[in-house]
Amino acid sequence: MTLAERLRDSKTVHTVAGAGDLAVEKLREVPEQVGRLRENVTRYQDEMRVNVTKLQGGVRENMIKLQEEVRENVTRLQERVESADLRELAGAYVAQVQSMLDELAERGKKVVARVENQAATRELTESAKRTRRKTRAAVGEAGKTARAARRTAGDASKKVGD
Repeated sequence: MTLAERLRDSKTVHTVAGAGDLAVEKLREVPEQVGRLRENVTRYQDEMRVNVTKLQGGVRENMIKLQEEVRENVTRLQERVESADLRELAGAYVAQVQSMLDELAERGKKVVARVENQAATRELTESAKRTRRKTRAAVGEAGKTARAARRTAGDASKKVGD
């Protein structure tokens, strides 16, 4: 199996290609999203300044209350958490990650197939095959020339020795 065939059938390559394709898809959406966000910022800027000023006083009080509540909740949860629950959560997380990797690999398989079927890829493959044939022929000719030169040198040394 050639390196190209191994790469073409590799789930890792498909996963990376799928992740790249997904990244490109998401990056194409960025300019539109930035435009919408700019509009929203402009629209709500004054309203937000007023709201922030109103809420600044109450934030400190709420933070102190929430810190106390969080401490109490963490203590209660620590008492209730069991190792079996953690194993179950970890298993669910691993299954979710595996599913995501499988989706990316499927997506990458499509990207690889799409690239493989492009005319430029087929042309490049044919060009590589022609180059390989020409190289083999050149190596064969070079071998014949080297053997002939060796024979000639051997014959010449015999004649010189006579």
